[in-house]
Amino acid sequence: MNNFQKGLFDKLQKNANINPEDVYKVADSVKHANFKDEQTVRNLVKQLSQMANKPLSKEREDKIVQSIVNNNMPSDMNSLNKLFKK
Repeated sequence: MNNFQKGLFDKLQKNANINPEDVYKVADSVKHANFKDEQTVRNLVKQLSQMANKPLSKEREDKIVQSIVNNNMPSDMNSLNKLFKK
């Protein structure tokens, strides 16, 4: 693991209380996932929300899912952060 990855995982664990091993498990589970399939994406969004202990409203979940399915995700971190915090 390089320094960038270590820093990212340390930040995840500190700010969101997410275990890096759990992140690896999720990443491994979606290696071959179909991100055009709404149910697959919805399950992933719910799983990540539960891991972070950050409940999502149905409206926010729908918006995130549709953004991913329609390949309309923000390309920078500020915009991505806004999507999840709305």
